[in-house]
Amino acid sequence: MLVGFSVGKRKSRPWIVSDELWSLVEPLLPEPEPKLVAGRPRVPDRQALCGILFVLHTGIQWEYLPQELGFGSGMTCWRRLAAWNEAGVWHRLHVVLLARLRTARQLDWSRAVIDSPRQGRSAGPKSGPSPVDRARPGSKHHVLVDGQGIPLAVSLTGGNRNDVTQLMPLLAKIPPVPGLVGRPRRRPETLLGDRGYDHYKYRRLVRATGVKPVIARHGVLHGSGLGVHRWVVERTIAWLHGFRRLRIRWERRDDLHEAFLGLATCLITHRHVQRLC
Repeated sequence: MLVGFSVGKRKSRPWIVSDELWSLVEPLLPEPEPKLVAGRPRVPDRQALCGILFVLHTGIQWEYLPQELGFGSGMTCWRRLAAWNEAGVWHRLHVVLLARLRTARQLDWSRAVIDSPRQGRSAGPKSGPSPVDRARPGSKHHVLVDGQGIPLAVSLTGGNRNDVTQLMPLLAKIPPVPGLVGRPRRRPETLLGDRGYDHYKYRRLVRATGVKPVIARHGVLHGSGLGVHRWVVERTIAWLHGFRRLRIRWERRDDLHEAFLGLATCLITHRHVQRLC
C-alpha cells in the first residue's frame, strides 16, 4: 500500500496525489491493455502517478525509485508516463484546469507574457549547441503565461534556437479554453516580450492574429520598461525549475522530457485552481 495519503502530510510529501487532483486525472487516463499472460497484479494508476511525481520533484533516476513506498518499479512508472503522454493526458488536464479558472473569471486575458530560459546541458532530439555555453548541447523551455503567471503554453527546443522563432508556434499552442457562454477563448489582448522577440516580421505576424505586440526594442538605453508586468513569467519559470527533473534534461527522448514539462505545467495551474476553494 502507498504510504502517506493523509492530507496533513501532503506538504512534506508533494508527490502524494490528493483526492481532488485524482478526481480530475482519473477520467482522462486511457483504458489499460488486457494482460495476455498471468503474472503480477497491475500497479494501480494512482500509485504509479505518485511514483512519477516523486521523480519529477526529486530528480531521482528511475532505477532508484523507492519501491517500498508503493510506487511500483521505475520501469512501470516510466512506461505509464510515456503512455499517458502519448494519449494526451497532460494536455487535456491542462485544458480542464484552465476552463475552471476561466469559469471563475480568474484568467487574465488582457495580456500574456513570453520568455525562453535556457535549460541545463542535454543530449538527444530537441537539443542543440548553446551559443552562450561554448557550443555545448542544451535545450530551452519556452513559456507563455497570462497576466497573473498562469501557464497557457510551454514547449521544448534546442538551445541554439532563437527565441523569436518560437513566438508564433507558442502563441498558436494556447488551447481553446471554454468555461463561459460563447466560443472558447485562446487569444490574449496583448503579448509582452523582451528584446529577444524584437523583430518587425514577428510583430506583424502577431498583429495579424488580433494580438497587440508589446515587445522591448533593441538599443533602448534604460531598459524595456516592461518589468512591472514581465516578472510573472520569470516567477512561473522559477516554479517550473523548482521541479528538479526539469532543471537538467536527463531524458534523451524528447517526448519524455516534454511529458514532465506538461505534467509540471498542470501542477502549477492546479495550484491556482486550489485557491478558488
